[in-house]
Amino acid sequence: MLKFILGGLAVLLLAASVVLWMLRPGAPRPVGSAAPDFELQDQHGKVHRLADYAGRWLVLYFYPRDDTPGCTEQACRLRDDIGVLGDLDAAVVGVSVDDVASHAAFAEKYRLPFPLLADADGRVAAAYGSLLNLGVVRFARRQTFIIDPNGRIAAHFTKVDPASHVQQVAQALRSLRPSPSP
Repeated sequence: MLKFILGGLAVLLLAASVVLWMLRPGAPRPVGSAAPDFELQDQHGKVHRLADYAGRWLVLYFYPRDDTPGCTEQACRLRDDIGVLGDLDAAVVGVSVDDVASHAAFAEKYRLPFPLLADADGRVAAAYGSLLNLGVVRFARRQTFIIDPNGRIAAHFTKVDPASHVQQVAQALRSLRPSPSP
């Protein structure tokens, strides 16, 4: 009986180890390092690259799925405050592992004025340490990176509350931008 219990316990420990291994996030690049490059299509089929945003601030946000409650709230709040971020010379780009068609429907339904990039194979999310791979199901963790005009990671948000996140990003942009000369 003891041998059976110990064998069962060993199987449970092995299974738990596999699950924890699969849930581990990739290591995100540290603040100050070069942002990983990307080349992905948006909801209109247009290809976007990191270099397209050179010379301005980029709010690159990763989100799990189109048209889900938290992702919709986050996208709509970004939409509603796009002017505030634009006044801070920041472009907004969303990334998930959903495909172009899903992004197109989501962006049209909520009139999103910024690109949603389709990272169907999860490579970009993985490069940013944002991919959660459960084997059968993969999605991007809700994280945001602020990339400076020189292509370096200036800020990284891992705890994102869709309701208040835009204000956090705007505050970070204000503090990161150089003060105007008198």
